[in-house]
Amino acid sequence: MLFLLSPAKSLDYDAPIADAPHTRPQFIPQSEALIEVLREKSPQEIASLMSLSDKLAALNVARYQAWSPRFTARNSRQAVLAFDGDVYDGLAARTLGVDDLEWAQRHLAILSGLYGVLRPLDWMQPYRLEMGTALNVGDHANLYQFWGPRIADHLNRQIAADKTPVVVNLASQEYFKSVDRKVLKARVIECVFEEDKDGHYKIISFFAKRARGLMARYAITHRVSTPRQLEGFNLDGYRFDGAASDAEKLVFRRKMAG
Repeated sequence: MLFLLSPAKSLDYDAPIADAPHTRPQFIPQSEALIEVLREKSPQEIASLMSLSDKLAALNVARYQAWSPRFTARNSRQAVLAFDGDVYDGLAARTLGVDDLEWAQRHLAILSGLYGVLRPLDWMQPYRLEMGTALNVGDHANLYQFWGPRIADHLNRQIAADKTPVVVNLASQEYFKSVDRKVLKARVIECVFEEDKDGHYKIISFFAKRARGLMARYAITHRVSTPRQLEGFNLDGYRFDGAASDAEKLVFRRKMAG
């Protein structure tokens, strides 16, 4: 099984981390091509393209200028330890052991606008480039066209050894759209996390993002290898709801506090 996550907008390159293994990203030439296009943009153009404040636009222009095809301990950090959003709060990768991280390296993939696909231990330089950005790259009108079938092809190679390959999508639809379903050779399962308030179930973005990270953590620490095992997920009060689920969608619900 392979679990997919979205990246996070927030990054943390300051908090101290324990020594951990690292690997190099697998699409460096493509990342470099994107950086070359981004370097041509002014702070004002980046602000408009990405709907950023002037301050954030200036920060990311500086990041593009500093980006290098040479990844080192000075300019990089393992992706799963660099991302710092709701999903990664749930995942809490800094508290995982080395064996857990090595399992995650084989079974977890982070989709990325700049890097295509990141393994958890891939060194990553700081950036901001959401997959939905309408960035013109050569003949490509956006990042979905730029990445084309590459991401799905890469995932296929990663799951090629599985007799019955399954991809569990814990990423947002913005990012999962980068996976060409016509090319992907795997069954896809979506996990949905809902809050119950006064008998009404609904998805609340903040909680759902954190729950995706919690599910990834559950998969890592329990070495989940079949869809059926996912039904045992019970972190933070969530429980599997079989009646609301089907073969392609697993629904987990909990009573919302307050």
